[in-house]
Amino acid sequence: MNKLKIPENHSGISKTLRLPENIVDEIQNLADLKNLSFNKTIISLLEFSLANLDEQDRLKLDKLNV
Repeated sequence: MNKLKIPENHSGISKTLRLPENIVDEIQNLADLKNLSFNKTIISLLEFSLANLDEQDRLKLDKLNV
């Protein structure tokens, strides 16, 4: 099974997301547990998700990114 790795620093673009309250609570609890910012935790979860996409979805996404 893959392991979650938290990045050191990043530059980025500001986006606004509307998330269900239960998901926000769970992510905030994880961030608190790991002594990380909410933002850094979200980035790590998204990077992990993108790196572990279903093979068909990965192929479709790769075609869009060419």
